[in-house]
Amino acid sequence: MQRRSVIRLVVLVAAALSGGSAAFARSSARWRTLLDGRSLKGWSQLGGANWTLKDGAAQGDNGTMGFLVSDEDFADVQIRAEFWVSEDANSGIFIRCTDPGEITTTNAYEVNIFDTRPDPTYGTGAIVGVATVTNMPKTGGRWNVMDIEARGDRFTVTVNGQRTVDGVRDAAHTRGRITLQYGAGVVKFRKVQVRPI
Repeated sequence: MQRRSVIRLVVLVAAALSGGSAAFARSSARWRTLLDGRSLKGWSQLGGANWTLKDGAAQGDNGTMGFLVSDEDFADVQIRAEFWVSEDANSGIFIRCTDPGEITTTNAYEVNIFDTRPDPTYGTGAIVGVATVTNMPKTGGRWNVMDIEARGDRFTVTVNGQRTVDGVRDAAHTRGRITLQYGAGVVKFRKVQVRPI
């Protein structure tokens, strides 16, 4: 019995030393907070939205379309965001934005937060133009958690524990900024964290 335990340990150590160590390092990477609701350090504002810090969150509540754009680029990453939106809000999290001066669905992936979108197939939890959502979660009027994983050309999205996009593939954008959108209503982001894959 003891001999089997020693053999297993030797096999695990050998796997870690022969390439498994890189995968282990990626999987054990720590979460890093990009937005903490107390500062906009590390983010640039783009467009006409009125972003302010209020009650521990970055809030957009009037103005025209606008964005908070991360100062860093990301490739393969997990993103966890805590957000609150009014029922009439139009928002989203854009990932791999290749042009930080102009955010669109043609130069980034938009993970939508839009409960009242006229075409609900690309509503909350969908990736606009890439992955539809069939059982759209409603997020208006409460705090929510969105988890996004971008691994190579594969994307997964979860909203409040509900998987909305499961392993869809698209290779149009491989690296870029993370962008928080204000389009309409009231939009608040309390925390945004990232973890490299």
